[in-house]
Amino acid sequence: MLIVQKYGGTSVGSIERMRNVAARCLATARQGHQVAVVVSAMSGETNRLLELASELQEDPNDREVDVIVSTGEQVSVGLVALAIRAAGGKARSFLGHQCKIVTDSSFSRARIVSIDSQPIREALAAGEIAVIAGFQGVDENGSITTLGRGGSDTTGVAIAAALSADVCEIYTDVDGVFTTDPNLVPTARKIDRISYEEMLELASLGAKVLQIRSVELGMKYGVKIHVRSSLHAISEDVPGTWVVPEEAAMEKVTVSGITVVKDEAKITIADLPDTSGVAARLFAPLADANISVDMIVQNQAFDGTTDLTFTVPKGDRKRACEILKAQIPDLVGSAGERIAFDDEIAKVSVVGVGMRSHAGIAKTTFQLLAAEGINIQLISTSEIKISCVIARKYAELAVQCLHEGFALSQPPGERPGG
Repeated sequence: MLIVQKYGGTSVGSIERMRNVAARCLATARQGHQVAVVVSAMSGETNRLLELASELQEDPNDREVDVIVSTGEQVSVGLVALAIRAAGGKARSFLGHQCKIVTDSSFSRARIVSIDSQPIREALAAGEIAVIAGFQGVDENGSITTLGRGGSDTTGVAIAAALSADVCEIYTDVDGVFTTDPNLVPTARKIDRISYEEMLELASLGAKVLQIRSVELGMKYGVKIHVRSSLHAISEDVPGTWVVPEEAAMEKVTVSGITVVKDEAKITIADLPDTSGVAARLFAPLADANISVDMIVQNQAFDGTTDLTFTVPKGDRKRACEILKAQIPDLVGSAGERIAFDDEIAKVSVVGVGMRSHAGIAKTTFQLLAAEGINIQLISTSEIKISCVIARKYAELAVQCLHEGFALSQPPGERPGG
């Protein structure tokens, strides 16, 4: 088999942990597999480098900032390759430009365009473990680029796709993907298998285990992803969570997980003209400013006017209000007097592919929240997700009551109706 392993910053956070990574890679290779390993910078290193850059340059999307922060992975690949050699193996390190991970030119948030897998294949054919820098690439002009937070996950899955690997193992400091955050609900269960679609929803809704673009890539190219912990002894071989194409058995599980996001804000604009083109005028300047709008609810028109409510990242709320006041004063009032906002909200979501074929999940969700006296401010749904905006002070309570109400602490086959 050809196996790609990816190790995050915690897993390579010290020389001792790098020796552990080397031992894992060699143990896999000694089982007769070819191994390519993608590594992040040592934990805390990217933040340290960004802080250095910020003393001279406030814009993190600058070409030179990517030059600086990419050095974290350069250190890691060299050290991990040395650790593999010191343990008796053969290894060769690759930076982004050496295995030609070509990206666009969006510094600090670049997207992968193509990968030249030939140098890696040559190393594998020579019996070497290929140690590849995550998070970084090079644009068509030869400039170093980085892929954004969690970008090493994306590198790992992209390398697996380019090599047609049998599996991409994402090693982290948790045992896998859980039904919800175990810090909020101690009885949260590890999910054995989850579909790409469910994982995409969980990743976009606040689950921090996998970077969303890595899941998109896995889904697009059919890469099987195995999320597992690097903190167990190698001899234990503890299985994690498999992220795979949807299977028939998954549809029997109505709800797979509960997520919560606390870093959004709600903006309401009252008494808007109930005419065509108003929404386009409102959201166009926000899109031009790269402000992502999430949930949107428009109230029924009354007397020729309507109210429109939407959510944005909390860090963008102030800027969004200022843009609306400045660019469309005829719609929001010259002083923005028709704009109201609320920073103290949370978005709690229920996710599961089984919702497609099981009625009543929304009803149960609303009843469970109502039983705890939690008022729902906004609702958004898709085929496999129900999201509710609530007061932030009820976030933990909402997660706990939904997790208990859908019996997620029990194995799927033992849940009521499961």
